Amino acid sequence: MIKKVKTPISDDTIHNLNTGDMLLVSGKIFCGRDAVLPKICKMLEGSDAEDIRNKLKGSIIFHTAVSLAGVGPTSSNKLEIESSIPALSEAGVKIHLGKGQISKKTIDSLDRNNSVYAVIPPVTALLGENTISQKLVAFPELGMEAFYELEVKDYPMIIAAAHNQSIY
Repeated sequence: MIKKVKTPISDDTIHNLNTGDMLLVSGKIFCGRDAVLPKICKMLEGSDAEDIRNKLKGSIIFHTAVSLAGVGPTSSNKLEIESSIPALSEAGVKIHLGKGQISKKTIDSLDRNNSVYAVIPPVTALLGENTISQKLVAFPELGMEAFYELEVKDYPMIIAAAHNQSIY
């Protein structure tokens, strides 16, 4: 059974997700990967932390760059990406979306913060059809690796790690 989920995502929604669940997500999601996620984590330590926390609460971060070719997942187990997951989860991110296996330590941090990790196949054409709009949010100097917000309809994903369990 496919579950339909809308952003922002509540704690109750996360509580009811299990590894292997297939989702179709609609709403706004953020995009960031190894160049920008450490910068977002640094912002969480700064004077404007409250503002970024409000934006991240109940959100999804898709581990991708945004280019004219579209979006597609990058490996979530890259050091800069995976090491950002605990801080971003603590700040309110509910779903981290990418590809590949993440560590047990990261899975533990997801569980502590009532967040999950989902994977998405590299289906750029499908994702392009399901992307309604895109907006640059921060760090324009990073080009396609800047922090973007997408509005999406029925983005497909599979829960890969939830409640201290993993499909890997």
